[in-house]
Amino acid sequence: MAHDRVLLFDGVHNFRDYGGYAVAGGGRVRRGVLWRSGQHRDASAADLARIAALDLRHVIDLRGNGERAQYPCARPAGFGAEVIFHDGETAGLAPHVEAVAQGGLTAAAAHEAMRRLYADLPQRAALIDVGRRFFAALEQGEGASLVHCLAGKDRTGMLVAMAHHALGVHPDDAMADYLLTNEAGNIEARIAAGAEAVRDRYGAVDDQAVRVLMSVHPAYLDAARTAAESAHGSLDAFLADVLEVDGAQRERLRAHLVE
Repeated sequence: MAHDRVLLFDGVHNFRDYGGYAVAGGGRVRRGVLWRSGQHRDASAADLARIAALDLRHVIDLRGNGERAQYPCARPAGFGAEVIFHDGETAGLAPHVEAVAQGGLTAAAAHEAMRRLYADLPQRAALIDVGRRFFAALEQGEGASLVHCLAGKDRTGMLVAMAHHALGVHPDDAMADYLLTNEAGNIEARIAAGAEAVRDRYGAVDDQAVRVLMSVHPAYLDAARTAAESAHGSLDAFLADVLEVDGAQRERLRAHLVE
């Protein structure tokens, strides 16, 4: 298991390094500069001190304004990173919350709703907007960055998978990184936090459905990949045509992020 890349925090879930993977043509994605997580509203003082030590230059917040207002991120003293976000809504609701509105009240229904929502993610204009800015920040090569959403698994999972593809990480390794959500950190605390968000909005939801909503599955990421490929012919074309990451930009990303 790849728990060496997971940072354990008191109140921030799914915080981990998505570097370290081998890339096509040789080399590995740098460690210690590419971070991903869930939201930081409940970060403890110790959590904030550890985040400050990462010396972040960019924080890419994939949440919409409504989520940002409901779950404001705590910041360490002296925080100076540029926070990049879309001034609007990127999903209306986080996918794991939206899935309930689409009928995900049982484990099986929740699984199917999540798969459908992932197939829609590559078409969401607001998410694409902040995704372009995510890649533009990485291209600057200014230092460490953190990308996160509410749970740090769906919107974050898709864009991290696209970053891995842009850098030349093998799809199997990208999938393994995506699935690490199911093992990273305090799983029960993360599921409980997700259950709170779901039940605050919808009331009683089956425990097994909540576990499905707060997990990830290969079928979800495959649905996003397939949707992008079907609409644009390939993930390379999706990167170039939609996320504005062409061959030249990919080379600049590799220059900064592969060693």
